Amino acid sequence: MESYFLDWANLLLRWLHVITAIAWVGSSFYFVFLDSSLTPPQDEDLKKQGVSGELWAVHGGGFYHPVKFAVSPPKLPDHLHWFYWESYTTWLSGFALLTVSYLWNADIYLVDPSNPHALHPHAAIAAALAFLVVFWLLYDGICRVFGQRERGDAIVGALVLVLVCGAAWLACHIFPGQTAFLLMGAMLATSMSANVFFWIIPGQRTVVADLKAGRPVDPIHGKRGKQRSVHNTYFTLPVLFAMLSNHYGWLHSHAQNWLVLILMMFAGAAIRQFFVMRHGFKLGRNRHPWPYALAGVLVLIATAVWLKPVPKAAAAPVAAAAPSAAPAAGVPGYDAMSTLFTQHCVVCHSAATLAQKNVKLDTPEDVKLHAAQVYQQVVVLRKMPFGNPGALTDDERSLVKRWYEGGAPVQ
Repeated sequence: MESYFLDWANLLLRWLHVITAIAWVGSSFYFVFLDSSLTPPQDEDLKKQGVSGELWAVHGGGFYHPVKFAVSPPKLPDHLHWFYWESYTTWLSGFALLTVSYLWNADIYLVDPSNPHALHPHAAIAAALAFLVVFWLLYDGICRVFGQRERGDAIVGALVLVLVCGAAWLACHIFPGQTAFLLMGAMLATSMSANVFFWIIPGQRTVVADLKAGRPVDPIHGKRGKQRSVHNTYFTLPVLFAMLSNHYGWLHSHAQNWLVLILMMFAGAAIRQFFVMRHGFKLGRNRHPWPYALAGVLVLIATAVWLKPVPKAAAAPVAAAAPSAAPAAGVPGYDAMSTLFTQHCVVCHSAATLAQKNVKLDTPEDVKLHAAQVYQQVVVLRKMPFGNPGALTDDERSLVKRWYEGGAPVQ
């Protein structure tokens, strides 16, 4: 029953997380577009009110005319919308999902038994949480120290890139590949939400309080909020890649998975830069940003070429053995496979559990029925065990390969 309730929690939290993430990313992308697409106001009344930019747009059968005030409006409206629930709900649901899916089963998902330096499950939980906290503290420190200096954005960008690369290397050497990729996404997403919680919203609250009290508004709050908001938009595509990567075992199971992760995140950030600058290019504010798109696409292509499987000589087809047939010489028998399945698979694939994907591996008949699926997921895709493919050693995968290619005997 625990597995059943955990699956329900996983489903509902994942649903909530995706919905709120769409809302957060969508609003973030919209405001980056809006800021980049604003033009100086043509109406003299708007200029007198302190409007620094405006945009005319048509959508859904109506016309919209948003304007931006350089520092503050001359008067606050009665109803002011705040953009923060999307960020907070996304992070809270994501952390709850991380807890239910990974931290709750740390001995399965956070510990790689093939790693001779694997951490104890409790230490692995502490290390995972430390990644979220320590990265934010280091990133925030970099922004505080260098963010307001001349060429500060370039310095911050370079230092954060080094920090992300170091974190990726460390995560992939501590945790199983799938967990490392997911944790890197959670780490960046935590900093994104922390930017909203510690900088963007407090700065906006200070501005609103000053306006209500009739005090002059310090423009530094808007500058800091804008800086952190821009950082968030560059983190977005790397985070989305990390969250989707657990479906592709050939990515996170590679021997240099840390480098794969860095390359894919770099490609995502470069492509995002293209779209950010593209809005300004249309208004003649900067050169065409095609080099960023080209760099991102070339990195993706180079990574795909690098990771392509090495062709192997096709093995002679072997007819599947009948359930009553004894295994041929050198082919593992059912006893060996049953031990492996019991150790790694039946926790999710048996009649006594939820039988994920309706695959059961606790009887000879079921094993025979699903032999091709086992071979595909374990040997070809290297995706199983789900959540921690590193739990199966190369020797164990070789065992499955020899068993299947030898006719998948179940005697």
